[in-house]
Amino acid sequence: MKFKSCLRVCHLFILSISTLLVSGQAGEWVDLFDGKTLDGWSIKSGTCTYHVEDGAIVGTTVLGSPNTFLCTDRTYSDFVLEFEVMCDPELNSGVQFRSIAPEGETVFIFRNNEGDVSKRENHAGRLYGYQVEIARQSGGAAGGVYDEARRAFFLDRPEPGSDASKAFKDDGWNQYRVEAIGNHIVTYVNGQKCADFFDDMTYEGIIGLQVHSIRAETNPEYQVRWKNIRLMEK
Repeated sequence: MKFKSCLRVCHLFILSISTLLVSGQAGEWVDLFDGKTLDGWSIKSGTCTYHVEDGAIVGTTVLGSPNTFLCTDRTYSDFVLEFEVMCDPELNSGVQFRSIAPEGETVFIFRNNEGDVSKRENHAGRLYGYQVEIARQSGGAAGGVYDEARRAFFLDRPEPGSDASKAFKDDGWNQYRVEAIGNHIVTYVNGQKCADFFDDMTYEGIIGLQVHSIRAETNPEYQVRWKNIRLMEK
């Protein structure tokens, strides 16, 4: 399914681009995570924790924290991103791409395909942008692309009952692939195509590993793990 939206940013900001940690020629795979340290990554938007364990990045929930993101220090435009992820079934997660952490407050006003007008206000530093969904198989949304903290709905997701909606494995590692070339975005989970759509909202931004906020009645130490994170610029 496709959504057409218009966006107005009411506060201007300047996004500074950090010095590159890794670089590669177009068409070459580059590891974004060295398997040992969090060099080249920074935590944004919340207080959840991240550490390296057995060659994987481990994100852990913190009670009272909003959604938190471990983000690349540099931005990417056209690319293919691949990673493996394993997530506690009780926890919702995702990976941001072409996303922005503004220095100032932002306000978004848009009209959805039903004609309804919505307004969203974000505090300074609140990450927003495309997110490929990581969630238990029963929800059927894993691999869909959600517009985090902006339009706040799925831009595309697997059809209910389809093979793609059942691609995510709750009890093991899952292979993800995100292709973002121009305004065309395609995602795969374990080889199943889950999203395929066109959108002109954002063409460049950072990549962020999400640890979702949790409610007071839940276990405050759910975890999500990522490994083999690599990217090929196009």
